[in-house]
Amino acid sequence: MATVTAILIGVAMLMTLGVLFSGLIVMARGGETNRKYGNLLMRWRIVCQGIALALIALAMLLSAGAD
Repeated sequence: MATVTAILIGVAMLMTLGVLFSGLIVMARGGETNRKYGNLLMRWRIVCQGIALALIALAMLLSAGAD
């Protein structure tokens, strides 16, 4: 169970990092692309970050209950 949780946390963190860098690249380019996708990508970053934090909290709760 711990391995599955660790993998899910890793995937969620990589998703967050990917969306973050995509948003930064779009913002750096500017123009119409930034107006169209910049805010949307940052919203998705927040969603991915929330999922990662929820999985970390769940893993901590499950490990505390295992003792």
